[in-house]
Amino acid sequence: MIHYKLRCDGGHDFEGWFKGSVSFEDQARRGLLSCPHCGTVGVERALMAPALRTCPATVPSEPVARAGPPAASAGRMPIPDAARALLQRMRIEVERNCDDVGDRFAEEAIRMHRGEVASRGIYGNASDDDREALADEGVAIASIPWLRLPEG
Repeated sequence: MIHYKLRCDGGHDFEGWFKGSVSFEDQARRGLLSCPHCGTVGVERALMAPALRTCPATVPSEPVARAGPPAASAGRMPIPDAARALLQRMRIEVERNCDDVGDRFAEEAIRMHRGEVASRGIYGNASDDDREALADEGVAIASIPWLRLPEG
């Protein structure tokens, strides 16, 4: 595995792991890489300093830049850059193709399930009680981490 520092066309820096340089080049050529900050697929390798170890006692630990806010609690791991980018793209697609029904999510999902209104893509908020009511009614739903989109 090769660790690359990457930079997008917008100047954002982030990291990625690849099987090798050919794997990176193939994914970049096919538009499969995107910036976790702005979503652009214009991604290239950034200049990296080689990782040299001279003596364990004298090598400082390098800080790691992470996208987004820090973890909320000490026991919680931050979301990797690639997963963050995927979740942000998913949010963009959901917002583009589905109706935001807000707090009426459970009510609308049940009405569609019963055939009272036409089926369509919806998203919104559901409490634990709402989720339980939907499960009791036999309505399958998916919960997606709703990450804040990058400003830009």
